[in-house]
Amino acid sequence: MPALSAITVDVHLRDDDMRAALEHDVRDGLCRRPKAIPPTWFYDEEGSRLFEEITKLPEYYPTRTERALLEAHAVEIASLAGADTLVELGAGSCEKTRILLDAMKELGTLRRYVPFDVSAEFLEDAAASLASEYDGLHIHAVIGDFLRHLDRIPTTGTRLVAFLGGTIGNLVPTQRARFFQALRATLAPGDHALVGADLVKDPRRIVAAYDDSAGVTAEFNRNVLRVMNRSLDANFVPEHFAHVAQWNEHAQWIEMRLRAIGSQRVHVEALDMTVEFDAGEELLTEISAKFTPEGLAAELDDARFSVENQWGAEDGEFLLTLASRR
Repeated sequence: MPALSAITVDVHLRDDDMRAALEHDVRDGLCRRPKAIPPTWFYDEEGSRLFEEITKLPEYYPTRTERALLEAHAVEIASLAGADTLVELGAGSCEKTRILLDAMKELGTLRRYVPFDVSAEFLEDAAASLASEYDGLHIHAVIGDFLRHLDRIPTTGTRLVAFLGGTIGNLVPTQRARFFQALRATLAPGDHALVGADLVKDPRRIVAAYDDSAGVTAEFNRNVLRVMNRSLDANFVPEHFAHVAQWNEHAQWIEMRLRAIGSQRVHVEALDMTVEFDAGEELLTEISAKFTPEGLAAELDDARFSVENQWGAEDGEFLLTLASRR
C-alpha cells in the first residue's frame, strides 16, 4: 500500500500583513515622482488567471523556453545538487515543479518539497494536488515573502532552492544583491540554488513578449488598478490608462507602465488620498531585467556563490544557473 504524503503549512504572512503592505506600497508609490507600484499587486485571482493566459501566448517565450531547459536537464541538475529536498520560491501553481520532483524521484533522492509563496490559496491547492501524485512525499508549505522570510525556510535535509520564471529580473540590482546575500545566508554546506533568468536578446522580441497582439498583457497590467479599486475603494478607470512596454537599453530591462489618457484625478478612499495624473503621465508597474550568463555569474560571485553549471547560454533565450555557497 503506498505511503500517504504528509502536509505541513507554516504561515508567516497573514491577510492583515498583506493589507498593510498594499496600503504602504500604494501610498508611497502614488506619491513618488515618477509614480510606481510593485508588481506584487498584479496577482489577485484575475491577475493570476491572466498571467497563466500570457504564458501560453506565442509571443511570450520565457515560460516555454525555461520549461524546455528543465525537461532537458532536470536529471543532471538533480544529480549535481544531490538534494533530498526541493524548495521553490514563488511556487505559485507548481506546474514546473513536477519536472524537478520527477528527476529527484528517478534518482531515488526525493524526500520533501517546500513550496514558498505569498498566496495561501495557491499553495494549499498545489500541495493537495502534489500529495495525491507523489506517495510518501513530505510537503512543507511556507506562506511568506521571499524578500523578508527566507530565514524561515525549513532546514531539514539537503536542499535545492529553485527560483524560477525569471522572477529575479523583477528586482533592481540593489535588491538582487540583498536577495542573493540573504539566500546564501540560508544555505548550508551542500545546499544548492537554481536560478532561472531571461537573457538579453533582440529588444523587439522582448518587447513583443510584454505587449502581445491579443492585448492580454495590457489587461494584466491594468488589473493592478482594479486591485486598488476593489481593495482600497479607489476609483481608477482602467480603460483611461494605456498599456506601455518599453526596452531600457541602459538598464537592460523591459519596463511596463500605465500611461494616463488625459489628465485624471483619482481618489483612494481607504487611504483618504487624492492623486493627480497629468495627461501622458505614467505609472511604473514592473521591470523585468535581462541578463548575460557572465553578468549573472558575477552577481552570484559578489554574493559569495560558486557557479557550478549553466544551461541555455548557447541558445541565448533563457538561462538556468546552479550555484552553491562558498
